Amino acid sequence: MTAPRDHGGDLDAAVARYGGTRAGWLDLSTGINPEPYPLPQIASEAWSALPDRAAQAALEHAARDFWAVPEGAAVLAAPGASSLIARLPALAAPGRVHIPAPTYNEHAAAFAADGWQVADEGVQAAVIVNPNNPTGAWHGALPEAPLVVVDESFADVAPERSLIAQAARPGVLILKSFGKFWGLAGLRLGFVIGDPALVARLAEMLGPWPVSGPGLEVGRVALRDRTWARETRARLNEDAAHLDALMIRAGARGLGGCALFRLYEVDDAAAWQARLARHHVWSRTFPYSKTWLRLGLPTPEGWDRLEAAL
Repeated sequence: MTAPRDHGGDLDAAVARYGGTRAGWLDLSTGINPEPYPLPQIASEAWSALPDRAAQAALEHAARDFWAVPEGAAVLAAPGASSLIARLPALAAPGRVHIPAPTYNEHAAAFAADGWQVADEGVQAAVIVNPNNPTGAWHGALPEAPLVVVDESFADVAPERSLIAQAARPGVLILKSFGKFWGLAGLRLGFVIGDPALVARLAEMLGPWPVSGPGLEVGRVALRDRTWARETRARLNEDAAHLDALMIRAGARGLGGCALFRLYEVDDAAAWQARLARHHVWSRTFPYSKTWLRLGLPTPEGWDRLEAAL
């Protein structure tokens, strides 16, 4: 049996250990925008009919515009970035892949499951997370490998730091998550942008109707709403600064992160997590560090609860 993978968002485990109900917890273990995009009115046909190609094309066109995708790069909408991560290793024969650690662990798990070996040199594939999760570090250039994957699930907080301008380079695939910045993780919507031949193969793997009708509608409307995106970036930056101030005052040291999650060094991460959990505030710790604690942003009504818990 495959060992369970380490993730944030495991709120059921917290409820089972510390009591209460899911609705009564403040879940800061993920980096999801706590103030999601307001859902538009969805046509009844989006629920009752199979998604059509025109709706898929309209969504992908909106994505091309929003991310300023260069000519020569293809765009494909998918049922979440995770579904793409699981399929990426099958695009090449198993070999050696470079995945700088620490980072989001799904990439190494997906490549390992397909027979790849994580290595530092002599690689046939390379993966970077931009900005990195959990450190928040940004990459200024693409690595060199026949297959290059750039996970930009959190990059919409600072689009000027995206590597999307290099998406037309052969062998390059850039992943975008809709759930993080727009705060609609349950919609299960993601995108892959890059080498047309590789994107076409991923489209074949996903099969027909990869994105639901409601997902196509909501994604298209949201990607066209530049005003919301601009105002949201400003709010997230303000909230991230506020969170840093609270945590530093409580004795933590800031290590980085991005505007959707913050990483701190504490004396004992497990003890901090337990103390917060007793107040039904859930945080993120890491199996490779006893001192790293990551927090997402609270909802507007959650700030007082977090401060009290600290």
